[in-house]
Formats: sequence, structure tokens, C-alpha cells
Amino acid sequence: MKNQIQDLIRQALQGLIDQGLMPEGEPTNFSVERSRDPSHGDFASNAALVCAKLARCKPQELAEKLVAELGAELGRPDLVERIEIAGPGFINFYLSHSAYHGLIPQILQQGHGFGRSALGAGKRVQVEFVSANPTGPLHVGHGRGAAYGSVVANLLEAVGYSVHREYYVNDAGRQMDILAASVWLRYLELCGEGLRFPANGYKGDYVWDIAATLHREHADAYRQSAEAVFADLPEDAAYADELDGEGQPLPGAPAGDKEAHIDGLVNRAKQLLGDNRYRYVFELGLNTILDDIRDDLALFGVEYQEWYSERSLTESGAVNKAIERLRQAGHAYEQDGALWFCSTAFGDEKDRVLVRDNGQTTYFASDIAYHMDKLERGFDRVIDIWGADHHGYVPRVKAALQALGDDPGKLDVLLVQFAILYKNGERMQMSTRSGEFVTLRQLRKEVGRDAARFFYVMRRCEQHLDFDLDLATSQSSDNPVYYVQYAHARICAVLRQGAEKGLQVEPSAGTANLELLSESHELSLLKQLSRYPEVLESAALQQEPHQLTHYLRELANDFHTYYNAHAFLVAEDALRDARIKLILAVREVIRNGLNLLGVSAPEQM
Repeated sequence: MKNQIQDLIRQALQGLIDQGLMPEGEPTNFSVERSRDPSHGDFASNAALVCAKLARCKPQELAEKLVAELGAELGRPDLVERIEIAGPGFINFYLSHSAYHGLIPQILQQGHGFGRSALGAGKRVQVEFVSANPTGPLHVGHGRGAAYGSVVANLLEAVGYSVHREYYVNDAGRQMDILAASVWLRYLELCGEGLRFPANGYKGDYVWDIAATLHREHADAYRQSAEAVFADLPEDAAYADELDGEGQPLPGAPAGDKEAHIDGLVNRAKQLLGDNRYRYVFELGLNTILDDIRDDLALFGVEYQEWYSERSLTESGAVNKAIERLRQAGHAYEQDGALWFCSTAFGDEKDRVLVRDNGQTTYFASDIAYHMDKLERGFDRVIDIWGADHHGYVPRVKAALQALGDDPGKLDVLLVQFAILYKNGERMQMSTRSGEFVTLRQLRKEVGRDAARFFYVMRRCEQHLDFDLDLATSQSSDNPVYYVQYAHARICAVLRQGAEKGLQVEPSAGTANLELLSESHELSLLKQLSRYPEVLESAALQQEPHQLTHYLRELANDFHTYYNAHAFLVAEDALRDARIKLILAVREVIRNGLNLLGVSAPEQM
């Protein structure tokens, strides 16, 4: 409806231009917004205020000319009932009831397609999200990024963009080496070697599981003595069982460097196992966890078009290519045996290392190559969804794109705050390295996929999210996802009851009988339904899924209020037909909205 009003105003402006009352050059920057106060109509436009200078007259005068030009539309009872001028020149539009009635057959005919548009014109957008290091199971923090990224991608597709969903697999680098060393050390323990597990190793039960697989399939083939493994290594700063409640070493704990200790263990593993056997342990850890992540995300309703390997960037020469482009452009220099990127020249707080003094490229160098590759693949826009702790990383990536000669404006980075879980009113603690965390799988099993996805996107991504597990599992109107799904199930129940009573619940075609929908609750529902395409467009363009969750809650509330105030299966055929059509339209919109959120629309609850 908003678009229809905009079109009417454009036609009226063109009419004034054709009459010579305005110069050529159609203004397009006026707005049409829904009126907050019903007494001011359904929609209000600032067209007269915006175009007054162009028309060389006062806004009030232009508003009068526009209303006169729009007067012909008052003969269209299917849209505008009356038009008024308010304040300094705002134009208020009062729509007819039949304009809203006409929505119902439109919704029922378009079905799944109602609210969708071609606004994006098929432009290619890449959405990269989750991309958690495959060093352990996905936890509830990753879950919020998964739900948010998935819904943003769905919304963009719904308004006409061609969306490519991608997971960047960090399958190279130090953390993966630490995982491999952790698996091997647990394997040695299963072989009977007595050792003290490093404070900086990965300690979750999943590491034991991978080690058990290695031991079960290869017995002692990978065994080395603990003495050989730990000989002459830098001392560990503290062991897991020698930390106080705040993670600090207890008095008398061994002094040393836990980072140097774990790096020494990684190098020792490579040395004692040799390239092939070390690579086998590395790949076993990587693939086991990555398969687990794939399964978790699929069960959470998240699918990708591509799982992009970080290692492929090195193997394909993309990292060297990116570094060489920076060299050629004069944005890289050598110092202290390392190669640096002059990121301060592009607004970063300090220059960044590309190649360490030992010849190894940094994670940042891989990230530059990855984003260079994204743009080379021809995406019109690239959206990265990162955890909020990566906020300082954004300017350096954009700086690198600018230095490469690419357009940093094509990259949008959306930062997602982690979710904080509460159960029985108490905050639940999480720590990935120690293995003490709630996995996404555990959350899904406890509250269900529907509740988890809905709750995750109820707030702006940059806002902290308090996730109340007790609320998410409750069957009450206070639980937003239950409240919305219950509205859908209630409508299905009405149709079943009608069929059981032998009443006609198959609606008639077109707009027949819809003029009978005149109750205030019915008009409120109709106006709410008319908002759906606007909400969908706004939520997509602003990457704000919470707009859709809020809308669905409001629509469900209007329906429940209507349900409690009026009977639908009335004896009068025409009125029953009209009300059945209305609630079918409500059901369709609820189902469409839930589908975009990745949430089911149950027929019974």
C-alpha cells in the first residue's frame, strides 16, 4: 500500500510538471510513512515540503496543488477515501475499507510469495557467518551468529537479492596445531603414558573422544614416551588443576610460559610423529569437529552454498598474490625480519604484520587474500557476520581492501554480541578452552530449534541478549515464539472444527463478502496484514531480523484479541466466509514470516 501511495504522488507531481506548474525533473526523495496517530490518516507524506523549492512556492501552496491533482483518486473507492493537508504542508491519506479488504484475495492468491519483491534486482550478495574455528563444538554464542546470519540471508533473498551463504573454515594456523597436539596428548594418556596436560591445551570431552578414535583404530602406533615428549620444553606457567577461581596460578605453581610450552609441544609432536602421522592426527581432529559443526548447523536449519577452506588460499597462491599486490602498490615494507602492511596510512591504529620473521604468513594475510577473493568472485556486496570481540579487526580489513585498489564500501561487517544464558534466574558460565560451555546442540535439545532461532534474533545484533531458558520452554503468552505459533495453530483448529461440524470452511473466490469485515478488531488485523511487505523490506535492507519477530508478535496479538472477541464459525454463510478468508490470510502471513525465521508453523499445539 505504501508503494501505491508513492506512485500516486509521483503521478500527481508529473501532472503538475505537464501543466507547467513545476519545472522538469521528477523529485524522488520525498517519503511516505504510516501515520502514528490514526486521526492523521493511514499514511502521511512530506512531498510538498521536499518539492516546494523546486516548485518555487510555499509547501502549503504546493500541497493544495497536489491534493487537487490527486482529487481524481477519490473516485477510486478501492484505495483512497479522503486526502487532507496538515501542519506546514504534510499530506495525509485516509484509505478506504475496501483497500484493506482487497489485501485478502491478494494474500491468498500469492501465498508464499506475498510480501516478497524484486527490490534487489538479482544483485549478488555473499553472507559469511559463523565461521567458528573447528577446534571444538559450536556453543551458544555461535548459535546467535548462526541464527542471525541465516535469517539475514533469507530476508535478502525474499526481497530479490541473489544470496551466497558461506562458512570460512579456519583449517590452518596455530589453534588447529594446538588442537592436534591436544588430541595426541590425550591419546598418549589412553596408551598409559602419565603426563600433565598443558594449561593451554583443549580440554573438552570431545578431545578425549577423538583421541579414543585414534587409539581404537591405531592402538600404540602413534605412541611416544612422555619423557620424550616433554624433554627440555619450556615450563608450563600453570596447570589446569593449579589455577584459582579466577584462572590465576596458585602460590607455588610452576613458573614459566604457557604459550611457549604449548608451542613447544606442537613442534615436538611434529618432530616425533613426522609429517605424515602428524598430518593424520591433525586431519582427524579437524574433520571430526568440522563434521560435527556441519551436522549441528544443518539440524539448526542452517545450510551453506560453500565451505571455504583457509588452507586453499595458501595452496592456490592467493595469499602470496595479495601480499605481492600490496608490495607493488607500495603499501608493504620490511622491518625486523618481518613484512608489514602500512595500515596506518588508511586509518588503522598501527601497522600489521603480513609475514613473520620465521617466514610464516599471518592470519591477517590470509584474511586479506580471502576478502580479495570474495570481490574477485564478482559479488556486488559482501556481508561478514562476526562476533563483537572482532570490532577492532574491521578497519584493518577495510584498509587492506582499499590498499589493494578494491572498494571497501562493498564490505559490510555486522557484529553480533554473544548470548548470555540464564536458567532458574542464574547466569550460566562458559569457557571454550576449558571445555566448560553449553553447546548449541545442548541448547537445541533443551529448548528446541524453533525457540532458539526465534529468541536469538529478537534483538538487534549489536545488543546483548539475555536468553532465558525457562521462558523459552514455557507454554504461555509470555513466550513470544509460542504465542506466535499458537496463533497459527488456533487458525488451523478453527478450520478443523468447522469441517467436523459440516460447515463450509472453503472460502469463496475474490472479494465476495469481504465488505462484512467492519468490526474494529477486523480492521486492526487488516491494517496489520498490510504492513507485512514493508516490514519485510525494512528488515532485509537494514539487516534487522528483530523487526520481523516484533511484527509477528503484534500480528499474533491482534489475532488472539480477535479470536477472544468474535466467533468465526457463525451460522450466517456470508459472514463466516468473510471471517474464514481473513484468518486464512493471517495464517499465511504468520507462516511466511516464521519460514523466513527458520521457525516451524505447527497446525496443532
